[in-house]
Amino acid sequence: MAVALPCSHAGSGSAPCADADGDVVRETPVTVPARDGYALAGTLYEREDAASAAEVVVFNAGGGIAAARYRHFLRYLASRGVPTLAYDYRGVGRSAPARRRGFDAGVEDWAELDQAAALDYMHRRHPRARLGSVSHSIGCMVAAAAPNARLVEQFVFIAPHTAYWGDYRQPWRWPMAFVWHVFMPAAARIVGYFPASWFGLGDDFPRRVALQWAARTTPHFSLGAYGGDAPREFALIGRLSESTGAALVMSSVDDAFASDRAIRRFVMSAPRLRLVRRNAVARGARSQSAHWAFFRRKHAVDWQVVVDFLGRQPGSYAVADEWIVD
Repeated sequence: MAVALPCSHAGSGSAPCADADGDVVRETPVTVPARDGYALAGTLYEREDAASAAEVVVFNAGGGIAAARYRHFLRYLASRGVPTLAYDYRGVGRSAPARRRGFDAGVEDWAELDQAAALDYMHRRHPRARLGSVSHSIGCMVAAAAPNARLVEQFVFIAPHTAYWGDYRQPWRWPMAFVWHVFMPAAARIVGYFPASWFGLGDDFPRRVALQWAARTTPHFSLGAYGGDAPREFALIGRLSESTGAALVMSSVDDAFASDRAIRRFVMSAPRLRLVRRNAVARGARSQSAHWAFFRRKHAVDWQVVVDFLGRQPGSYAVADEWIVD
């Protein structure tokens, strides 16, 4: 199995680096204008032959996680001939303003303004290629709820969930409920954003996103909670339910966030997707760390499953009637 090698570089220009097979992958910082004009920071991962690629991908990170944290996986996709755009949502990572306190952004902004713009960008750049979407965690909802998600022929959802606390896996449910539904909103109100980096919980993200997440205390979405924009949130849920395309779900049986119940709830929220699921083998202890395990290089054997799925014609596989457990 060839895995992208670490490559250190400086500067803001395009930076090439070879993977284990000698394929040169270039990382190019780009600015993606969101649909309201907000400047999103992104990175293009591609080989020199990217212009002739048959498949291209837009990658969506988990909520409050900078896209750079997925770099080894993103380089792997590119090294296998799949040009990939990864970007930071507004308020996160390199797309955060100089002053985070009081910066207003919600999940509906991430879906209808940021994700939509990223899809437009990659579609314009590769108009003849098949456009795919690869997403992690809450980013799976963002991907499927974009207003132009119809451009996407194939989705890959890695550890998807809807942030409902009742779906967290035991014995971690109550500690996680306290962190994400009690502590997080309190900290976000005090600081003006959620300073996740202070506590080793990922990257900082906007106050409204934190409050929307914290509001997931019932199986049904609490639209407009904590001052959110209820009509736009309702529209987001509607677009999710109407999303079509083939979908591969990758998960870990020991993931405390994306438990089997959580994945089923996500899938039921998007009933028109043609689902193929591969439930990966156990990766470690039943903790939040398993939510991230797919992207660790020691589990890179599963990365090729994603590449193979993206390379298949959307109609070349049967829809899964059951969960498939390897």
